[in-house]
Amino acid sequence: MKTYLAKPGEVQRSWFVIDAEGKVLGRLASRVATVLRGKHKATFTPNVDTGDFVIVVNARRVRLTGKKADDKIYYSHSNYPGGLRETKARDMLSRKPEYVIREAVERMLPKNVLGRQLLRKLKIYAGGSHRHAAQQPKSLEM
Repeated sequence: MKTYLAKPGEVQRSWFVIDAEGKVLGRLASRVATVLRGKHKATFTPNVDTGDFVIVVNARRVRLTGKKADDKIYYSHSNYPGGLRETKARDMLSRKPEYVIREAVERMLPKNVLGRQLLRKLKIYAGGSHRHAAQQPKSLEM
């Protein structure tokens, strides 16, 4: 019996939509990363992008457990001396909710060319509507 290895041209891609309202950030990001990577399929191949497209709506209403809203800090640097900026998760969620989910998912994907390619298939919207109705996305339950 031979091991099946998917080729990039023969991968069938689907579109899924996930409603993030009331969902815990880490569990949501873990499920999204699994679908983006293609690990939910029987044809999963580690070195080929076999995953599906994922649309996350209501990113503004994602939940953080415990004291993470006040304790978790996002860092950015301007590349100038003294240019380190710190932002608490509560402020980041109110200002840029898409960034919070994108960062959580990005850190669960491979840190290479394949990971960057997978991240392009993630679409995040702060509100409840999206502009991908033409792709007829299926609802993905968690």
